[in-house]
Amino acid sequence: MRVVVQRVRSGRVSVEGRVIAEIGPGVVILLGVGPQDGEEQARYLVEKIANLRIFEDEQGKINRSLLEVGGAAIVVSQFTLYADTRKGRRPSFTDAAPPEIARPLVERFAELLRAQGVPTQTGDFGAHMLVEIANDGPVTIWMER
Repeated sequence: MRVVVQRVRSGRVSVEGRVIAEIGPGVVILLGVGPQDGEEQARYLVEKIANLRIFEDEQGKINRSLLEVGGAAIVVSQFTLYADTRKGRRPSFTDAAPPEIARPLVERFAELLRAQGVPTQTGDFGAHMLVEIANDGPVTIWMER
């Protein structure tokens, strides 16, 4: 499982001109699922993200977590995080999990994040989405499990 976590001032996801997810301060999580991923990887990353100290405290130091600042999250399925660009000019995505594995795990990931106390919205799995990210900092962190 691979994630890109971006600290945002705001985030929004639209499909066919219709806004389906929108948050203020928090994180936008781009989530890639591999064929061997499961509940264990999702639980680990959710706990890590909810408690990752990437928000500023009163002194301006990056010292507070998403939970501590009361931030929200948008989770967007992103199979392209498994792109293999070693050969040719067209990326291969064969290392990404097929939809029948990825979709339920993306949904479970969002459920687990909600269970941690993070208000969480999602993109539309498999849809062509417009993802608007007002990256704050910028703070962008890549993780894998």
